[in-house]
Amino acid sequence: MKKDYVVLYNSKSNNGNGEKIARSLDQILKTTDIEYVDVLEIKDYKSLFEMYNDNQKFLICGGDRTLNHFVNDIDEELIPNEIYYYPAGTGNDFWNDLGLKVGDYPVNIKKYLVDLPTITIDGKVSKFINGVGYGIDGYCCEVGDKLKETSTKKINYASIAVKGVLFHFKPANAVITVDGKRYEYKKVWLAPMMNGRFYGGGMMATPNQNRLNGKGMLSCLVWHGSGRLATLINFSKIFKGEHIKNEKMCTVLTGKSITVEFDKPIAAQIDGETVLNVTKCEARGFGA
Repeated sequence: MKKDYVVLYNSKSNNGNGEKIARSLDQILKTTDIEYVDVLEIKDYKSLFEMYNDNQKFLICGGDRTLNHFVNDIDEELIPNEIYYYPAGTGNDFWNDLGLKVGDYPVNIKKYLVDLPTITIDGKVSKFINGVGYGIDGYCCEVGDKLKETSTKKINYASIAVKGVLFHFKPANAVITVDGKRYEYKKVWLAPMMNGRFYGGGMMATPNQNRLNGKGMLSCLVWHGSGRLATLINFSKIFKGEHIKNEKMCTVLTGKSITVEFDKPIAAQIDGETVLNVTKCEARGFGA
């Protein structure tokens, strides 16, 4: 039987509050004709969609990682159903990039799920929604994952970043190739490859990036050459996108094909999912 919505929620989102947030959709959508399915129990998205007709509306309720897993588990371009989204993560960068706030009404995101860019790391190719962090952002995810193994407390990534900049994280040298043009940078703190403007829980890394640019163009922020204190002083500006005004330490490169190579292994993160010991990332916009 057709439901008003089938909600695909992630019970682990938002420090285990995913189901509670999802259940609030009864009031937001003003209907109780909703079927709730925990994505952690879905083994095959293709089989799930085949259980319903083409007119069934689906609603994804989770964070950026949940969206990332969804687009990598199924070819959404072949799904005729409408796909809606409501945020239930801690960072909600995709939602922020749409100019929306937590509490706003769910939106149809079908157009945002096609023609997605890909990232290749160690031969594995996957799609990404927001961005691939490479540098201290990946380091923060690595440290955060270790803390989650020993504590149920909410992870303070801002604190991890500050301590990393001041003491623990060591920047690397990088070679960045954009559409065949090679650039070399010393002391690189950040080199995220971006499909949207936001990543890392509210950082507007590339304020001029448009995920619907229609040309498969990506942006790469290169934060380079600065010392620890100067990096820390200017780091807060990234949350408003004002960091790029400092052209001595922040450079934004754009292109369809972006490859970042560090001179030592560093953790990366793909829409919040940590990948350890990475020396090279290759991002490709659609059509590249």
